[in-house]
Amino acid sequence: MSPSPFSFAPSGRDDEADRDPLGAFVPGPRLRIEPTVLGPLAGVTFAIKDIIDTAGQVTGCGNPDWAASHTPAEVNAPTVDRLLAMGATAIGKTVTDELAYSLNGQNAHYGTPTNSNAPGRIPGGSSSGSAAAVAGGLADVALGSDTGGSVRVPASYCGICGLRTSHGRIALDGIMPLAPSFDTIGWFARDAQTLARVGGALLEPDSQPSDFTRLLVADDAFALAQTQARAALAPEVARLVQRFGQIDAVQVGEPGGGLAAWMLRFRTLQAQEIWQTHGAWIEQTAPRFGPEIAERFDWVRTVGSAQAAAALVQRAAFAERLQAMMTPGTLMVLPSAPDIAPLTSSDAASLRDHRSRVLSLTCIAGLAGLPQVSLPLAQVQGCPLGLSLIAPRGADRALLAFAAQFAPSSSIGDSGRWPG
Repeated sequence: MSPSPFSFAPSGRDDEADRDPLGAFVPGPRLRIEPTVLGPLAGVTFAIKDIIDTAGQVTGCGNPDWAASHTPAEVNAPTVDRLLAMGATAIGKTVTDELAYSLNGQNAHYGTPTNSNAPGRIPGGSSSGSAAAVAGGLADVALGSDTGGSVRVPASYCGICGLRTSHGRIALDGIMPLAPSFDTIGWFARDAQTLARVGGALLEPDSQPSDFTRLLVADDAFALAQTQARAALAPEVARLVQRFGQIDAVQVGEPGGGLAAWMLRFRTLQAQEIWQTHGAWIEQTAPRFGPEIAERFDWVRTVGSAQAAAALVQRAAFAERLQAMMTPGTLMVLPSAPDIAPLTSSDAASLRDHRSRVLSLTCIAGLAGLPQVSLPLAQVQGCPLGLSLIAPRGADRALLAFAAQFAPSSSIGDSGRWPG
């Protein structure tokens, strides 16, 4: 019998020194929390996105005015405590986009963490530092959050594995909310086996069947990808088809104007929830946001309640349609992102266009509350590109187990660098 992907053997690595050549960690003294027991994750180091509480530390959320107006956390977020109780060692808080409201990973106050697997390109956000730390070998695992793609997109750009959990599957106590009906926790690892082992620590058993027998290919999602990206992902899709024996091609975005229309509904609902969550603090504090984030919050103010109410009704119809499509035992395959990471020198207009195409992909799982894993299975121009699998809601552990069996045992080298 093959070993369960949820058992763990220590890596044998020495603890990383407090170095940060990638700009992945928040400035200042490096947090370190030793494990509370010698558990199944002994020897594993993990980093923590700086929207997640650690006792005695101010959770900065990527903005100095937020940090200045909030007090230190009294206790760790339960997710942090769970990993410590399994024997893992926390080694630092990681840079995030301001209030976790971006997919780029470019923080005007703390810089852009280096994407070591795609030099000169953005790491993706908002879990930018977490992805950069794992991709660059500074941490074995890193916690992030995913509201609109903030784990899935950095995983694709940085050439690592990343999981967005089912909405509501893991409690978000001690984690800054952004848009609560979309917010989820997720994590990164350099290989799918480690990703699954962390799932064994954080996830209760699934309520869904563990065997996947049906594969859906999201044709309209692949149509959003660049030609080179589709070509690079095609062999891995073919490998999935061979495994399942047959596929069902589906149009996820129909009816209602395609995936671009669903992306706009996602953005509308997200914006309303963000303003409900943070509007009072913004009005009271007048925080200094970077240009991209300031522009976004200026737009958030303009979203009307009638517009959001209409989008909420449409969301319910979309979620019902996806639930009917994603029956137990079904997987859906799609690109994690439409292309490789944009260059850090890209202008604002091109980044906005790219972001719209990204959100047209990521809104699928977001609107329906489904789990999604991104696997680093392709390259374009020597840079990584992820392939994603979506599972039925609540089938997170089964999805991780499938990914651990399907993905190569080591997607990138021991150094954390993408093979080239």
